[in-house]
Amino acid sequence: MTAPEHQEFIASVRALLGKHANSAAVRAAMETDLGYDPALWRLLCEQIGVAALAIPEGYDGVGASLVESLLVVGELGRTLAGVPMLGSAVLGVQAVLLSGDADAAARLLPEVAEGTRTLAVCWAGADGWDVPGVHADGDILTGTAHYVLDGLRADTLVVVTATGLFEVEPAAAGVTRRAVATMDPTRKLAEIAFEKVSARRLGTGDPLVVAARLREIAWAALAAEQVGAAERCLEITVEYTKSRVQFGRAIGSFQALKHRMADMYVLVESAKSASYAATAAVAAGSPSAAEDVWVARVHCSEAFSTIVSEMVQLHGGIAITWEHDAHLFFKRAHGDAQLFGTPHRPLTLPA
Repeated sequence: MTAPEHQEFIASVRALLGKHANSAAVRAAMETDLGYDPALWRLLCEQIGVAALAIPEGYDGVGASLVESLLVVGELGRTLAGVPMLGSAVLGVQAVLLSGDADAAARLLPEVAEGTRTLAVCWAGADGWDVPGVHADGDILTGTAHYVLDGLRADTLVVVTATGLFEVEPAAAGVTRRAVATMDPTRKLAEIAFEKVSARRLGTGDPLVVAARLREIAWAALAAEQVGAAERCLEITVEYTKSRVQFGRAIGSFQALKHRMADMYVLVESAKSASYAATAAVAAGSPSAAEDVWVARVHCSEAFSTIVSEMVQLHGGIAITWEHDAHLFFKRAHGDAQLFGTPHRPLTLPA
């Protein structure tokens, strides 16, 4: 259950996005190289402080938690706005904090908090996130990071390797960034190549622990985004079936369609529960976090994919046109299902 103060916070974020991130605005932004409207990101940072939420007060942040940050991610899922919340203000910030490098945090995070600096986490290899795409030989990096969120225009790169985290300036010699074609036009991804690049090591933490923690945070964040998007898909579908008339009646009055929308509602509510549990567990560092996140990753992905498929079916032919947003949600659902990898096998719970 969402706390009253969280409900007020969500209402503020939703109101701002409703005014500045409607369908036309999102479509216009996704056609740009950046992939989002920098004015919208500035408003979110200045008026609501979204980038500062999970940054400690000692680094000019709000000092809240991942819970509040993922509430924002969920609201962005409703609109599909591609601002660098997930890639920079969630994963980038958490990577710096997990490194335990106080000097780097003091240098980077105040500007991230005010929205003037964005971070990009360079992680995946060509086959996914299980094996980093970049190799470190001392402080020299070689390799290619794939599927980098907000990587094309990020101000600072945080590189995940098997031996730890590194900080790299995008203008450093040997760094090459290029955009990649994606199925989901509302989310920009990049490939970043490193050719014997001199890097700054971040902290001395156990790289396996840091990578596992980042994966948990990423999956919890995606679950929050999927729930927000799925809820919006249900709302759009209900609105449409109330207005679409066939055989002299609104199609939403037909019992068969009522049953299908009721099933969609049940999926949304169960996904919310799974997502809330994962967010709370990850934010609190609970011993059950790995299990809760695994459940949320699987269930929220399946729920969103099912709901968006029903949305397309219940809208009929209009849903497969470029002019309707159903196809954008459809592509986001399938993109999210693969982003940051998927569980490889059934989770074995302790006896």
